[in-house]
Amino acid sequence: MILDANQLASIRQHNDEQLRRGNRAQHGYPAQTVQDLLHTIEALRKEKKKWKKLAQDRGKALKTISDIASG
Repeated sequence: MILDANQLASIRQHNDEQLRRGNRAQHGYPAQTVQDLLHTIEALRKEKKKWKKLAQDRGKALKTISDIASG
């Protein structure tokens, strides 16, 4: 399942409420587990941006090298 930014924000808000309730929280996944998953999603998002930028920089470098080699 793919979640969009609004769904993630909603899950984060609901989970924060569960964490504030402490022992009186509802049944379901433990709030700490959900919080860990949300942190993992954010880390993956940052990693994806880093690799995307790296690929763009690599493409620019290869184009420059190609221009130098042909010209």
